[in-house]
Amino acid sequence: MKTLDVITIGRAGVDLYGSQIGGRLEDMGSFEKYIGGSPTNIACGTARLGLRSGLITRVGDEHMGRFIREELMRHGVNVEGVSTDPERLTALVILGIRDEEQFPLIFYRENCADMALCEADIDEGLIARTRSVLATGTHLSNPKTEAATLKALKLARQYGAKTALDIDYRPNLWGVAGHGEGESRFVESAAVTAKLQKSLHYFDLIVGTEEEFHIAGGTTDTIAALKAVRAVSNATLICKRGAAGAAAFEGAIPDSLDGGQTGPGFPIEVFNVLGAGDGFFSGLLKGWLEGETWPKALEYANACGAFAVSRHGCTPAYPSLEELDFFLSRGVTQPDLRNDRDLEQIHWATNRHRSHGGDFSEMRVFAFDHRMQLEEMEGYTLKKGGAFKELCLEAALKVQQGRSGYGILCDNRIGRHALHAASGTGLWIGRPCEWPGSRPLELEPELGPDCGGLKEWARENVVKVLCFCHPEDDADIWARQLDRVRKLYAAARRNNLEFLLEIIPSKVAATDDDTTAHLIRRFYAEGIYPDWWKLEPLASQAGWAKACDAIEAYDRHTRGIVVLGLDAPEAELAASFEIAAGFPLVKGFAVGRTIFGSVARDWLAGRMGDDEAVAEMATRYARLADIWDKARAAATAVAAE
Repeated sequence: MKTLDVITIGRAGVDLYGSQIGGRLEDMGSFEKYIGGSPTNIACGTARLGLRSGLITRVGDEHMGRFIREELMRHGVNVEGVSTDPERLTALVILGIRDEEQFPLIFYRENCADMALCEADIDEGLIARTRSVLATGTHLSNPKTEAATLKALKLARQYGAKTALDIDYRPNLWGVAGHGEGESRFVESAAVTAKLQKSLHYFDLIVGTEEEFHIAGGTTDTIAALKAVRAVSNATLICKRGAAGAAAFEGAIPDSLDGGQTGPGFPIEVFNVLGAGDGFFSGLLKGWLEGETWPKALEYANACGAFAVSRHGCTPAYPSLEELDFFLSRGVTQPDLRNDRDLEQIHWATNRHRSHGGDFSEMRVFAFDHRMQLEEMEGYTLKKGGAFKELCLEAALKVQQGRSGYGILCDNRIGRHALHAASGTGLWIGRPCEWPGSRPLELEPELGPDCGGLKEWARENVVKVLCFCHPEDDADIWARQLDRVRKLYAAARRNNLEFLLEIIPSKVAATDDDTTAHLIRRFYAEGIYPDWWKLEPLASQAGWAKACDAIEAYDRHTRGIVVLGLDAPEAELAASFEIAAGFPLVKGFAVGRTIFGSVARDWLAGRMGDDEAVAEMATRYARLADIWDKARAAATAVAAE
């Protein structure tokens, strides 16, 4: 049974991309970290397009190797073929973007993990389960990795899988250019040509730039090179021509590149050519494996390549299937795609789940981000407050037990140790930004005037802000609060952090079934698209229906809603859960004082010990989770009737 559509084989490394555009690599001051290597990029790119992809490679037994494995899994890539090498380090690449033609690049690949790939790493059972195998040229450059690649290709033929080659010529990885020439794409080498031509007959599809076909064909005359490749391979040849698009050649090679089959191109601004070919190949594979014509497959490929050259990074630039469909149906409205607000919103919303681990389709959140409420309690000191929040985390973990769907809200001012300790536990982690009780909204000073402090946040932290607002607020209040929320939202996106907006109108003025929906529409109209909404319990089904309709009218990709507690008694919360659970967009709760309020008062006053405090909070948290789960199950049963 074919459970995979494509398996890619070869390079897997970490890309450190210079953040400053236009500067020399020597002068870079900061870098963004992404996964990299052509087969790794293509595995992720095809997964984003809905293909079932897998990767065969090796990574080091260290932090960067674990990063690659975890990031692949977040993208939905099968990692059965990713081996951990106990002796070698994960490959590293340092890159910069000088302009649209220059991209300084240094490969750190001396005796790296993926170049130790060997025949024993090729699992026959895994190859038997895939519809296609894609190899890249670098792994034909070394006898050991070549043997592994050829074994996979022979098994692919044995089990009826298609085979593809990305020529992916990097002269310095073949030893024909120096370390400082990482951006070089072509150096003539008869030895490289001979090595490639020995293997070209294994492939059904061969893809390369004109320069890559030059090395494969042994001549800098592109038509002659294509004919030389055709002489040793019956594969369909796809020649990439940069801004001129690409051409497909199924049979005899014509006397002009214009004689091949082509797909429509896209008039966009070139921002970054690195990784464009991998994006192109991802789109091409989608079309090829789904039986599309070559013009249609090349349309997919050209579009995915257009996304790649428009954004920073390789894998992060590639589109989701929904994003690709939207782009192809709407077309180009501005050439700098990374600044197309509608397109970027779909890109973010349909790919963010790949960047943050865990299944949070149900949300049971213990909120102990409170500051002012603790500070007012008898016996409070900053040290004791921090220690109490560590007990709250201990209680949360006791209930979570490694399962998805559990989370915390914790601040950095009092709860810093608990906040940092929560990273990597699998908990969803929200972190507040508002100055407690402020109206108009003020932000925590640590964020700085331009919210630049978010750059220091852990990527798994969700930016949470509470805004006390009401439709009847005057223009000045609205202007001041919207200004702060907009700045925070923009900074969150800039730093790849999810954003949670909490609104509480009942603390401002009287509310009805329309109040929350009105506020939701107001924030969306300002271009603010929260990943999460945190809403106070609504008294009626009509109120919830209107709120959910308002969200889905603007953003059907939202993560969802969590219901806040407002220090309500457990019985009151249970009643509110019963109503809210009937709406799929409501994912769960984020409750605090109902769980920790009386415990905090007793613990801070010395009337309760650590173990008792943890046990009591865990009991209350688990009981609320159970109440929510039962409410959801009952609502689901009613809906199914």
